[in-house]
Amino acid sequence: MLRVTEIIADRVPAEDSLTLPFELRQRSRLVARTDGGREVLLQLPRGNVLRHGTRLRASDGSVLEVRAAAESLSVVESEQPLALLRAAYHLGNRHVALQLDEHGLRYLQDHVLDAMLEGLGLSPRALKAPFEPEHGAYGAGAAHGHHSHGDHSHGHHSHGHGDHDHGGHDHGDHHEHHDHEHHGHEPHSHARHGQHEH
Repeated sequence: MLRVTEIIADRVPAEDSLTLPFELRQRSRLVARTDGGREVLLQLPRGNVLRHGTRLRASDGSVLEVRAAAESLSVVESEQPLALLRAAYHLGNRHVALQLDEHGLRYLQDHVLDAMLEGLGLSPRALKAPFEPEHGAYGAGAAHGHHSHGDHSHGHHSHGHGDHDHGGHDHGDHHEHHDHEHHGHEPHSHARHGQHEH
């Protein structure tokens, strides 16, 4: 099994790729299978989020390119900026990881959150696409981001062993939607399926 311990800053040519959902791109310890079929053990510095296009170096000297897997997302768009600000405020209170662009916002699909935004007059729509949420306000570096625990782990070529990481400390997941603000914390997303870590 190849060991992967290094994140490469430069976009050097890659011999293989590793496609992972957002949940697993936050893991520093993970057994996964590359798109070329090789089994690898990730032992990366903690606190990194692997973004699409990140390069990793394996123990045999080969370079792997990280690719963001397509996931089930909810997309919210509006021509009224205040409506989007209100949506971002309420989702942020629930520690939901958000991907923002000039048209609106995206989050890992959750029917409870969809219903909440519909109650605010918005119309979330489903989309299958890679998920690249905002970096945390205190994050740094191209491979760094917030310490969200992600969502779905379906459809990727990976598995793990050892300690279970059940992720998803989302304070709004199907139960407790707290409307107070949590200052100083990074956003969390929903994890319905835990993944084994090393």
